[in-house]
Amino acid sequence: MVQDSTGIPLRQLAERCGVELAGNGDVRIDHIASLDAADRGAIAFLSSPRYRSHLATTRASAVIVTPADAAATALPKLVTANPYATYARVAAVLHPLATAAPGVHPTAVVASSARVAPEATIGPGAVIGERASIAARARIEAGTVVGEECSVGEDCILHPKVVLYPRTVVGPRTIVHSGAVIGADGFGMAEESGRWVKVPQLGRAVIGADVEIGANTTIDRGAIGDTVIEDDVKLDNQIQIGHNCHIGAHTAIAGCAGIAGSTRIGRNCKIGGAAMIAGHLEIVDGTVIGAASGVGDSITVAGAYNGGLPALPQREWMRLLAALMRLRSLVERVRALERGRAEGES
Repeated sequence: MVQDSTGIPLRQLAERCGVELAGNGDVRIDHIASLDAADRGAIAFLSSPRYRSHLATTRASAVIVTPADAAATALPKLVTANPYATYARVAAVLHPLATAAPGVHPTAVVASSARVAPEATIGPGAVIGERASIAARARIEAGTVVGEECSVGEDCILHPKVVLYPRTVVGPRTIVHSGAVIGADGFGMAEESGRWVKVPQLGRAVIGADVEIGANTTIDRGAIGDTVIEDDVKLDNQIQIGHNCHIGAHTAIAGCAGIAGSTRIGRNCKIGGAAMIAGHLEIVDGTVIGAASGVGDSITVAGAYNGGLPALPQREWMRLLAALMRLRSLVERVRALERGRAEGES
């Protein structure tokens, strides 16, 4: 069989990803595809048993499988305990991020007191405020605003139209997607005589290393202390994180979740989409919160928690709702019966 001259040898992918190679390591791979849509030059992966039957029919040049599935195909393969993570590493090798030439675009506005590393890239229309610091190889893309006294670490990417309010800190290798706003005022209001008095928000937003922040996500700065997002936290799109929150390292939060102020979420937590978490709570390390759950009390024991109703067919939901509406009267009837029984026994 004549091999293509393009792509990367499977052997090299195995070495770069630190996984076992089985079969012909000279097969060249130039793209990623699903098992059912793969063609020559593609590598596909199997991470769910429900798709195991596709191994027999896939046209991929190589596959990524677990040791348990390795015998199910004669194709060249990468064998790993975590095919999905290996797929992610292979995809990063095959499709690296585009690089940007260092320098400041002529239309960018950079304050005279700002420090911009020569290796950094400042895109069209970007604004860098007074005394801000932009580290080596950071990319500040078009229309992004970095406020005064902000610090952006090495190899960061701030996509177009990100806004960092003054004194925000962003750690190395962090990626912030378009429309995200970091360091805006927290929702701090004191009520007096039927009116609201704004509470000055004096803290910062401090983002760790290797964090990813999704599009249109907002992270408020602290009222007195700092709002802190620790290393390797992954935030989806359209999340709201209130002032003085603390999110532990390696935690992942899905889209549209809302976290009220002064809540501390531990390390290695997973929070589903549209979950709503009240303020001033503590959530321990390793907690899993299901999508659309409402959390009103602290969680002190790690585990999986769900607080939302699953979707039901309309007719079934209406019957359930009708039963729920009758529940109070049913409880009162049971209590009356219990009282009558107790009086009869006495």
